[in-house]
Amino acid sequence: MPITVEQHALFREIAESDLPNEQKEERFLAAFSPSLLFRFMVDRHATHITSVIAGQLSAPVLGIAPDCRVIIVPLNEAGDPAEFLSPLNLGRALDLAHGLGADIIHCSACVPTQTDAPHELLARAIQRCVDDNILIIAPAGNNAGECRCIPAVLPGTLAVGALKDDGAPFKFSNWGGHHSSNGIMAPGEKVIGAQPGTETPVREMGTSVAAPIVTGISALLMSRQLQTGRPIDAAAIRAALLDTARACDPDVSGEPERCLRGVIDLPATYSTLFATGGAGRPTEQAAAAPRSGVVASITPALPEETPKAAAAPSAAPGAPLAAPAQAAVRAAGEGSIEPSTAHSGLVYALGSLSYDFGSEIGVQEFEQYMDREARLGGLDPATPRVVGDLIKYLEANPTERDCLIWTLVIDGTPVYGLVPDGPFDDAIYDVFLQLLAGQAAARETTDFIERISIPGRRTGETIRLHSKARIPIVAVSDLRGIYGWKINALVGDAVNRIYGARKSRASRLLQDALTDFLNRIYFDLHNLGQKSRDRAMNFAATNLFQAASVFAEAIDEGREFDTMVVKQSPLCRMHSDCWDVSLTFFDSGDEKRAAKIFEFTIDVSDIVPLTVGNVKSWFRKRGR
Repeated sequence: MPITVEQHALFREIAESDLPNEQKEERFLAAFSPSLLFRFMVDRHATHITSVIAGQLSAPVLGIAPDCRVIIVPLNEAGDPAEFLSPLNLGRALDLAHGLGADIIHCSACVPTQTDAPHELLARAIQRCVDDNILIIAPAGNNAGECRCIPAVLPGTLAVGALKDDGAPFKFSNWGGHHSSNGIMAPGEKVIGAQPGTETPVREMGTSVAAPIVTGISALLMSRQLQTGRPIDAAAIRAALLDTARACDPDVSGEPERCLRGVIDLPATYSTLFATGGAGRPTEQAAAAPRSGVVASITPALPEETPKAAAAPSAAPGAPLAAPAQAAVRAAGEGSIEPSTAHSGLVYALGSLSYDFGSEIGVQEFEQYMDREARLGGLDPATPRVVGDLIKYLEANPTERDCLIWTLVIDGTPVYGLVPDGPFDDAIYDVFLQLLAGQAAARETTDFIERISIPGRRTGETIRLHSKARIPIVAVSDLRGIYGWKINALVGDAVNRIYGARKSRASRLLQDALTDFLNRIYFDLHNLGQKSRDRAMNFAATNLFQAASVFAEAIDEGREFDTMVVKQSPLCRMHSDCWDVSLTFFDSGDEKRAAKIFEFTIDVSDIVPLTVGNVKSWFRKRGR
């Protein structure tokens, strides 16, 4: 249920009253349920953090990078603290920000730890982001070093501690562990930011209001990289921030180790990244004030904050009330060309087809129409929740097909609303019905469809589902590239093209290898199909026949599949976006035997990707 402006106003009235904390707590609990109160605290703090990063000129607070784009990835819809800080939910949020093309993920979620060992799913999500040139920024936490926070404490992230206005670190700001090499300090006292339901800004303190300052600065630095004709280099920005951090004044801090790597020094960082002249001075071009275009996706986290504004540091774990933020940030310089790791609006995704009614009224309308048609035809009552009944109704009433919300589902989660568009929209609707019928067929039948591929283009709009979730709309205008398949049938067809119908040991090995390859792309490397590299990888899975020839040759040589790497091709036609898919095979029985690499190129500049040229292969010494 959405939170109303009136509820926000009542919450703010209680929070800003002069009542003792005990009486405030009584009034809060009398006015709101615990889950709703939790959501208030989280939304309030998430609003504050978002405004620090990207507050607009017309807003109560001007953000550090006001031209950035912000994507909200909420974790607090249920108002359940346990679900809110679940490593699984946090990992999925990181994966979503990754898939949406983030260049920076601002994550104020703080999962307490004393071992610094993350859940495997969360560790994998973080590593994927780091490997793909995404900067993860997170507050160090407000636990006075008694415990630390994941993801801030993990290698590869950038932890941020909080400084008082006098330059001394707050006593509550976490330190120890990897923070001494992984973290920097930023202002964290009386940081001004917006709050929901009012134009009146508020000041807060803590590590989670210091962290967005570093996020906004990093977004500007990324934008400057693009403006100077360079690709975004998240690792370089992280290294420059850490390497140029200045030590705390021991007379002020008392305990220098609490300053982590040091205090952020923006002029030194800027000079390190952009100086091309002598003595570390930036050139005239680099000295121009940077503009920013950032994509930030925000997910609230769990801080410790009393209802009184700035009465306690925010972003401490383990508190009954909470606050903010998972932010994915995309930088885009004015007049610059975005690197092809950014998504272009094109989508080529793998998943399954489903449908949604948008609201309870939508469900009831279909129920009434289907029931009336069944009675007129002397048939048994039909329900739109049964796929077979719905398909029969839509086949008889084709104009009703666009009254449904068609969705692409990945791992059980709707990620796109699909809208057939253009001169072939009727034919695309027909294909959707065929795919839906195939997915509902018995698994053992030849008509069963296990997975589909969808090419399209994001419209920039969203649509609300029955669950109240909003998902982006993808316009599907091209029949090419829409496929539905059962893995075993697809693999079997590919094997038969190479070895024929006769079963042999080689054909069985190829069948197993191709099946593992497809499952790995979908389950281990699953993605939203927006980034160029992801669309290339997804098309490689769809266009399995080319991969099958590679696997067959490797298996004939006694090799096993090891790794797949997708990287931008150094050679490409004009106005194209080419990516090399490299598959590495090794001999498990002979470690000294050189690995063999097969590579083919995919152009993803159009809605439907295209394979370019022939398969290339070469040998590489093991371990290199």
